[in-house]
Amino acid sequence: MTLIQSIILGIIQGLTEFLPISSSGHLVILPHLLGWDIPAQDAFIFDVLVQVATLIAVLAYFWSDLAAMASAMVSGILTRRPMDDLRSRIGWYILIATIPAGIAGLLLKDTVERAFASLTATASALLFTALLLVAAERLGKRSKSIDRLTWFDALWIGMFQILAIFPGVSRSGSTITGAMTRDLKRPPAARFAFLMSLPIMLAAGLLATIDLLQIENLASLLPVYIPGFISAAVVGYFSIRWLIGYLSQHSLYIFAAYCFLLGTFTLIFSIWAS
Repeated sequence: MTLIQSIILGIIQGLTEFLPISSSGHLVILPHLLGWDIPAQDAFIFDVLVQVATLIAVLAYFWSDLAAMASAMVSGILTRRPMDDLRSRIGWYILIATIPAGIAGLLLKDTVERAFASLTATASALLFTALLLVAAERLGKRSKSIDRLTWFDALWIGMFQILAIFPGVSRSGSTITGAMTRDLKRPPAARFAFLMSLPIMLAAGLLATIDLLQIENLASLLPVYIPGFISAAVVGYFSIRWLIGYLSQHSLYIFAAYCFLLGTFTLIFSIWAS
């Protein structure tokens, strides 16, 4: 991987991790379309680093919310009233929402790894993401704020996060869809979707980092990857900020159209190239 490739892919990761258009799908598709023959080890190193970078972006953006939730959860445990405070309640709901994808990730690990090698599967998943976003707009009543969220809502949204295990299915898109089909308004749906991604991203990042540290020549490769890491973190932070503001006034249809067009083009390309 070259320095330019690292920066470009870092920017793409930062943009697409939080916009509902699938970061994993773009990282599979872009090298194919541009003819970049990136070695598997290089791709693994980069994927781990940008995953950590986008985790940092979420932590930075929601730091005050996370600190308040953690404090409220501890206070709730000490007073034996963990669900009285809204911040504590949302914290527990985030943990509940994490359970389905955590279990599915362990059970479907081999299937997911095969999907990452398939351009056709990734294109099909993008088309599925487009359908999800349309369903969110068509089925959701957008009448609830986050203070009306229930444990069942959280579990329901968590089930949608399972879909994002596969490349091409947007994590934010699937979880925002889950939240909107439980009638949440768009901005709180996006906010909860980003917050609930933290435990999964943290666990995946820790496990992948352990594998990363086993690579013998890691130190010599880092100068190429650090710029990509920085670009992913910075762009990711501003992507979160922009999307939450955008969804307060606009629908998800533009993202659905983008996923449909990219998925269709990629599917045609994969058939033509095979």
